[in-house]
Amino acid sequence: MNTKSKITILGISFLFLAFSGEVNAQMTKEKTVMVGGAAMYPSKNIIENAVNSKDHKTLVAAVKAAGLVETLQGSGPFTVLAPTDAAFAKLPKGTVETLVKPENKEMLTQILTYHVLPGKLSAKEIWAAVKAGNGKSMMKTVEGEELTFWTKGKDLYVKDAKGNSAKVTIADVNQSNGVIHVIDTVLMP
Repeated sequence: MNTKSKITILGISFLFLAFSGEVNAQMTKEKTVMVGGAAMYPSKNIIENAVNSKDHKTLVAAVKAAGLVETLQGSGPFTVLAPTDAAFAKLPKGTVETLVKPENKEMLTQILTYHVLPGKLSAKEIWAAVKAGNGKSMMKTVEGEELTFWTKGKDLYVKDAKGNSAKVTIADVNQSNGVIHVIDTVLMP
């Protein structure tokens, strides 16, 4: 290998290292929120972040089974109310296993899209809507039905069509295509 080739390779290697260092520096500058033991990066989309959360394995599997991965990787924006694995564990035994079967894809999709609001709504915006609504705010989901948001003390809650309430346990997990609010109960249309 001649000297010119070595210099070119060395130059390319230096540029690559400089670029990857710049990317790493950019990632560390982002304001992240820890969810399920993993940092959630605002520069990543909902799916890219969710797959790293140890607390959302069931949700990720359900999203895959429903064929919603591509949708939630799209530009959105979306507000996702993300139930934890513990929330799914509260469902009657065998419910999750039944829902992820191919023949139940339509029902699973309905349940999952009931956890998604169009647009990017911060907890502050939802809180303001609740205040403006004299203690509650109805919001239409992507599925088509409404959820009722309400507050108690410093906590934000959401009630489903069946009257079950979920507490927002981690709010404002910003994503490149929306925001996630972690909840402790699965909502049912």
